Amino acid sequence: MLVEQIWTGNAYRNFNYLIVCEETGQALAIDPLDHERCLAAARERGWTITQVLNTHEHFDHTGGNEAVIEATGAKLLAHRNAGDAIAGMDVGLDAGDVVRVGSTVELLALDTPGHTMSHICLLSQTEQPALFCGDTLFNAGAGNCHHGGHPRELYHTFASQLASLPEQTLIYPGHDYMANNLSFTLSREHDNQHAQSLMDKVENQNPENAMVSTMAIEKEINTFFRLQNPTIIAQLREDFPDLPETPDPETVFLKLRELRNSW
Repeated sequence: MLVEQIWTGNAYRNFNYLIVCEETGQALAIDPLDHERCLAAARERGWTITQVLNTHEHFDHTGGNEAVIEATGAKLLAHRNAGDAIAGMDVGLDAGDVVRVGSTVELLALDTPGHTMSHICLLSQTEQPALFCGDTLFNAGAGNCHHGGHPRELYHTFASQLASLPEQTLIYPGHDYMANNLSFTLSREHDNQHAQSLMDKVENQNPENAMVSTMAIEKEINTFFRLQNPTIIAQLREDFPDLPETPDPETVFLKLRELRNSW
């Protein structure tokens, strides 16, 4: 499996992806907003885009669909409940469905509500798994829930699905927010040396050659996985004095998401 991460350079800091079968050259385009760059990358490498997948319905993920499909005849895949919001959907995916690309690539569909209620992540069935997570999980952060989502659902996605993924799973998010998210982590957990060390490396990184984290790294630097950390809880209590002495993880997650909304 080949992964081409395409930096759009837009104001939303989107990443688009081409997932390619090495044997056939067939490719899946994930959230190809920058259709020109996606099509050019495929053309230059001799790949054929046969499928487009939208992780969710927001325009900064679906806006390139029409141009890519017009140019390639690709089939459009998305969450099974997204048909009313994503025009021209050919295949509705549910949890456990497998997306096949060419003869060698299999991607497991995960139903991951929270950022929106019709959000799909894809998990590669490879020796080292890779998670294409749209706006559910970011490097050092979590998606917002402003436009059709719910933070409680996002918590359950993190706790019941993402946290149990293999530690070596590569993380491919829909946006480059890493430096800003690390700043939030350090505002919550000032003594997190892993986050500080990583901040020194990535705050001026070239997003065209962005660092790819793993689930193990995320659990060290992502506040939304560190819900029982004493420093985070103590800091949170300064913002929410009525927080219980030993708050449950869901409460901590929801309070952190609330703070991140206006941070």
